[in-house]
Amino acid sequence: MAPLRSTIDIASPPDLVWELISRFEHWPTWGLSVTAVEPPAGQVRVGTAGRVKTVLGLWVPFEVTSVIEGESWDWKVAGIPATGHRVEPLENGCRVTFTAPPWAPFYLPVLSRSLALLERATSRPRGRN
Repeated sequence: MAPLRSTIDIASPPDLVWELISRFEHWPTWGLSVTAVEPPAGQVRVGTAGRVKTVLGLWVPFEVTSVIEGESWDWKVAGIPATGHRVEPLENGCRVTFTAPPWAPFYLPVLSRSLALLERATSRPRGRN
């Protein structure tokens, strides 16, 4: 079964969007279900492990399972395959797609809202850590 998808076109450069979705310190700005990340800084790499604090206040472990630099990354949360994150260049910005496992249709509204937050975050000034 194919993963479930939520997609948005963002009028920002793909490298900016990639930085926001691939650097841990930015996850709470766009990840609707993430309020904190440990490690608090760094970038997704295959095998990177840590934990995220959910909106329910629970800390759950994660591991990054695949990365194509500048394009996509996937992870497991609490040992379960979770969401995927994709950036595709367009003529005037990029298309961002978040995926969820086929058994998680309840998570599509979270992905959709997270994409809207990501789009908003691309218009805010930020520093590099």
